[in-house]
Amino acid sequence: MGDFLSQFGELFAAYDVPGAFWVNIQLTFWAAIFSLILGTVLALMRISPIASLQWAGATYVNILRNTPLTVIMTFLFLAVWTQLQISLSDDFAQNFFRFGVIGLTVYHAAFVCESIRSGVNTVPLGQAEAARAIGLSFLPAARLIILPQAFRGAIAPLGNTLIALLKNSTVVVAVSVSTETSTLMREMIESNANFIYAIFMIFAIGFAVLVIPIGLLTTFLSNRLAVRR
Repeated sequence: MGDFLSQFGELFAAYDVPGAFWVNIQLTFWAAIFSLILGTVLALMRISPIASLQWAGATYVNILRNTPLTVIMTFLFLAVWTQLQISLSDDFAQNFFRFGVIGLTVYHAAFVCESIRSGVNTVPLGQAEAARAIGLSFLPAARLIILPQAFRGAIAPLGNTLIALLKNSTVVVAVSVSTETSTLMREMIESNANFIYAIFMIFAIGFAVLVIPIGLLTTFLSNRLAVRR
């Protein structure tokens, strides 16, 4: 046990483990905000009375949900940056960080959309009918009546999407965000193969510390704010 603890100490002294997790947290934070915005727009398109918007929203969701995230990240790196020469920052690391956020956003927005749509299904049909009865058009009815209740009903699936986003933030290694956890773990294993169990435990515990509170919070909020029928 003492040797195991000493390995932990050596690894933390030699590598910036908290810094690597901080990169993943930042990627998750920004991608969560942008995917929530984009996912809400997509959800509005999918429940819109306009057929073309429904088709566009459904097409986006079906394509992105069935495309591996690694493919999206690789496309951003090889096609957008390398071939099209599109740069988001003069700073190399910041440029790829932003590409990572974009890749995570466009991928997870599809799942956010479906989570919100599941929340819309929890809203009693009479709410929308009442909105139409008082003369509200689609967007005001969605903004004032449907979406506030839909978000309450979608807390649990949105929490699951956030957890998946946090885990998938490790995939940004495909676009060379060099200081996040998966890259650091690979470097640690390559240089310290005899510490492999300690390395695994560091990252397993680290992600458990991040993921478990999200699950507990979303479960609590889901029960507390659920739409009462």
